[in-house]
Amino acid sequence: NEAMKSIESENTNLNGVLPKNYQQFDNKVLFALLRNFDGIPMDVEGDMFGKIYEYFLGKFAMKEGQKGGEFFTPTSIVKLIAEILEPFHGKIYDPACGSGGMFVQSARFIEEHKKNPSTELSIYGEEKTAETIKLCKMNLAVHGLEGDIKQGNTYYEDIHNSLGEFDYVMANPPFNVNGVDKEKLEKDKRFSFGLPRADNANYIWIQLFYTALNDKGRAGFVMANSASDARQSEQDIRKKLIDDNAVDVMISISSNFFYTVTLPCTLWFFDKGKKETERKDKVLFIDARNTFTQLDRAHRDFTHGQLQYIANIARIYRCEKVDLDSMDDMKAEWEKNFPDNNKYMDVAGLCKVATIKEIEEQNYSLNPGRYVGVTAKAEDDFDFYEKLEELNEELEVLNSEARELEEKIAENISQIMDQQI
Repeated sequence: NEAMKSIESENTNLNGVLPKNYQQFDNKVLFALLRNFDGIPMDVEGDMFGKIYEYFLGKFAMKEGQKGGEFFTPTSIVKLIAEILEPFHGKIYDPACGSGGMFVQSARFIEEHKKNPSTELSIYGEEKTAETIKLCKMNLAVHGLEGDIKQGNTYYEDIHNSLGEFDYVMANPPFNVNGVDKEKLEKDKRFSFGLPRADNANYIWIQLFYTALNDKGRAGFVMANSASDARQSEQDIRKKLIDDNAVDVMISISSNFFYTVTLPCTLWFFDKGKKETERKDKVLFIDARNTFTQLDRAHRDFTHGQLQYIANIARIYRCEKVDLDSMDDMKAEWEKNFPDNNKYMDVAGLCKVATIKEIEEQNYSLNPGRYVGVTAKAEDDFDFYEKLEELNEELEVLNSEARELEEKIAENISQIMDQQI
């Protein structure tokens, strides 16, 4: 306990963060722990202690089940977001920051480009749960980072005055949250495209990310698949986002990447600066549901090559150069699909650049499956359970729409009755 106090006295960002309940443990346990750490060379190169901390965060998340998903996003998902977002320099914000994985991977991205993240990035986060804030601050500290991490309910409290403030937004918000008091949000400028009528916070989060960006800002975040096709008022909000030429890249990810839920998800990317480029009226759709490595029966992940393969599709779409050697096991696949290494082309079943007009013809859907088509080879690996989960999620969307229609009908009947009276 005294050691923890000493560390806090030397690191003001950790005040009140470190645990001081070691008297609960048997001395044998503490001695065993110290012996394990004694085996780690103190002059080890790289971010060894940071990686140890990430390893245990992942293990805790897996053990905690659904609760663990509230603070931990799989590293490969976060790394893919960072690789596509390219947060080289500026202010980065995560309004649902959990244990801070988005910040750590952004810093690692900068380090890989031979720069110092402490001088390149200013970190801002908001998190509702006090214990999770402690995890985040410790995570930053063991990676040599500092940030302005504050406790608050992001729906109702804009602690960092986020409107138009940030160069980058990265997040993995909770999916399909109900019970948000929208009356409290009606005059909030963060929701300039309107509030969804459905009792679902997905499009509240999406607008939070969008309005936090400055006029050149980029956002990358994880979202429930259902948000890509949501109807009624949510479709109206999505239309406004698309018509504003802010939506840049949409990526479908396979199921079983998360420790706590098996559902597939979609990665969304905004780029407000693309209005001044040739991409202003285009969106890149990538279907990466068949790109993964099976770790065990219940978990999937990306290899380094697979991750770079997906990120490089976004890079050539933006006319950036790619490093063939970075793709390792996917190099041959890349050369087959993109024979001119640095020139983008649509690939059936994998990627498609669609215009705003084409998206309008699809009722403003942002589901990559609507655009990329199917691969030429027959599918012989049909996953019944994955399809069942997708149908279940679609049922949830339809139920939400049904509730929204019921509210409209009740409202119309009430108006008719009032007129008759």
